[in-house]
Amino acid sequence: TATAFPGNTGQRPNNVAPMAEMLRLNGYSTAMFGKNHETATWEASPSGPTDRWPTRSGFDHFYGFMGGETNQWAPLVYSDMTPVELPDDPDYNFMTDMTNHAIDWVNFQQALTPDKPFFMYFAPGATHAPHHVPKEWIAKYKGKFDQGWDKLRDETLARQIALGVVPAGTKLAPKPADIKDWDALSADEKRLFTRQMEVYAGFGEYADTEIGRLVDAIREMGELDNTLVFYIVGDNGTSAEGGMSGMYNEYTYFNGVVESVADILKHYDELGGPMSYAHMSAGWAVAGDTPFSWTKQMGSDFGGNRTGMIVSWPQRVKANGEVRSQFHHVIDVAPTVLEAASLPEPRSVNGTVQKPLEGVSMVYTFDDAKSASRHEVQYFEMFGNRAIYDNGWFARVIHKAPWEPKPRAALTADKWELYDSRSDFSLTNDLAAKNPAKLKELQDLFMAEAVKYNVLPIDDRSIERVN
Repeated sequence: TATAFPGNTGQRPNNVAPMAEMLRLNGYSTAMFGKNHETATWEASPSGPTDRWPTRSGFDHFYGFMGGETNQWAPLVYSDMTPVELPDDPDYNFMTDMTNHAIDWVNFQQALTPDKPFFMYFAPGATHAPHHVPKEWIAKYKGKFDQGWDKLRDETLARQIALGVVPAGTKLAPKPADIKDWDALSADEKRLFTRQMEVYAGFGEYADTEIGRLVDAIREMGELDNTLVFYIVGDNGTSAEGGMSGMYNEYTYFNGVVESVADILKHYDELGGPMSYAHMSAGWAVAGDTPFSWTKQMGSDFGGNRTGMIVSWPQRVKANGEVRSQFHHVIDVAPTVLEAASLPEPRSVNGTVQKPLEGVSMVYTFDDAKSASRHEVQYFEMFGNRAIYDNGWFARVIHKAPWEPKPRAALTADKWELYDSRSDFSLTNDLAAKNPAKLKELQDLFMAEAVKYNVLPIDDRSIERVN
């Protein structure tokens, strides 16, 4: 969705070196497996330029696919920069294939250079659409979602509170008005939608199990205790691009074609299989983002920008099964790795003076669950949905839902909302009318951050921007 404006070109400049390149130049073996959505569409061809392919962006080895998604049954896979001829195997699925290659790589790396540290970026296609999973994984979830998305939200929030991953007393934010109550659905809708969620859940467990196999392999090498693992669970929130009915072929979304329940039901038994390119109804996306209202693409709601993360480093992190609630952002991963590895932030890389890293290391949270968050301010913007976080305060605009063809208002006429997330985790109590001075302060802060980080001009087109 690139445009010609600075910060939106889809092309990483040389003064922003990837973490993989920083580590490679400091003696690490580096490899990337799975989804590479870091190279502009028009650069993913033999014509190049190839500067921003993984193996020219700090990775010694790449095995995966280019772009935001691929067919997991029949992917276009590259090994480094060479297309791979896939095996003639009816049971082939990329999730298992990429895991096999990741395990092989780290085995070879440790056998050849056991004293050399390694960095691996492992990015499955799951659970991004298309939802492609072997039938036996789907069968495990038969009937598990018959209660529907409303009750699932209630059940999920109760578990979240019991586990301590959301504060006690957290309210369930209202779901978007377009999402029907489960009890109001027809029998055909319920039959289709439960199947879609069974496919999605099976895909999730299948991916999780393969990731577990990779972790087990590192454990068997004797390296897991001294390996820092970040397991980021989610895709900027669960995706609602399936709209009200879900999809048999996700490319209908990009072409503005709405699939009907009756049409998708004709392919009930094919969902998840190689003849489908499936996605689920947005009602499940909202449930998947419990306790929040919104979903992926909605960068202005915690449902679209807040995902769980698990950190493991047994040799260094003595806490086990504890929760950390400091506010952090994905840009904080690189500073954390550099501090953990005792490496300085590079001032110059390959002859180019670098922009300073914008993130904040999370190492301080490893030993102290109660320490104050050091990531104090963060802007968000996507397709006109925009927000600003400032030490617990959160101001936002709901500009356009993923299933809405047009924005709700002009950018200049948008309605801003204000929340105090310290006491309102799920963003249910809009304080804009009660505290206009605070709202104005945060609006001004958003604009200052937007100027600083090349957010402007805000472009609220969506599908029109897709190459």
